Amino acid sequence: MAGPHDAPVAVRELAAQLSEPRPMRRGSVSERYVKCSKPGCACADRSEARHGPYYSLTRSVTRRTRSRFLPPLRAELAARQVEAGRQFRRQVEAYWELCEQWADAQLEAREAAPQEGVKKRAPESSRRGSRRRS
Repeated sequence: MAGPHDAPVAVRELAAQLSEPRPMRRGSVSERYVKCSKPGCACADRSEARHGPYYSLTRSVTRRTRSRFLPPLRAELAARQVEAGRQFRRQVEAYWELCEQWADAQLEAREAAPQEGVKKRAPESSRRGSRRRS
């Protein structure tokens, strides 16, 4: 079995990138403009008069949506963290792809190598008397 030092360069480089700790998060940051319930406020009639922007960080936790409001500067930071999380997921997927290609190459190398001491079986159609009886 191959060890980590036998890994292709691309696999080792991506593994090194994945091992670097960085703040990241799942979810999304959204900007909202809302209507209030004050009588006579212009936001009730005109969408351009709505209040905001208000920023919220939203993510799914155990099949429930969790949201919280953020001030503008924290919303910018949270948006960068969400993007870092998305980038991490893309890197993990790329890592899986590279590792599977590496694994496939090992399988193909083993199949191509002559196997000593392995008894070859005759094809199904040429076997006599091997019919299963009930």
